[in-house]
Amino acid sequence: MARQSKALTSLVAARARLRSAGLRSTGARLAVLRQLEARRGPVTHGELASELAPLGYDRATIYRNLMDLTHAGLVSRTDLGDHVWRFELRASGDGEGSASHPHFSCTDCGTVTCLPGVSVRISARGSSPRAIRRRDVAVQLRGRCDRCA
Repeated sequence: MARQSKALTSLVAARARLRSAGLRSTGARLAVLRQLEARRGPVTHGELASELAPLGYDRATIYRNLMDLTHAGLVSRTDLGDHVWRFELRASGDGEGSASHPHFSCTDCGTVTCLPGVSVRISARGSSPRAIRRRDVAVQLRGRCDRCA
């Protein structure tokens, strides 16, 4: 019973989050939003489409909803240098631009993980690009993950 109550609360919260962003609460948007909520890191469109295909959602529907959620500011879209867009749910209060935390990308297996507990300090100089001065940048750390090391 507690599990069902938590799922219901999550559904109500997801609907409220969509409405507050000015989006209609459709089945596909709710499915995408809740799937992103369950993830611990960024996910590609292809991964998300594969996970939601058994529920009857096609790749185009998933992509369209990812774009809607991104434009509404609920989701971050990041390219970590491999020309693959990855999407993740923004925490309430995240500003515009890239996700507000760094990511770690494994150079061997390609796994990408969020590093929300890691702090990276960026000091801008007078000749630094405006994006750095505004702190509208994404930080990515690359190396071998624990499994590949």
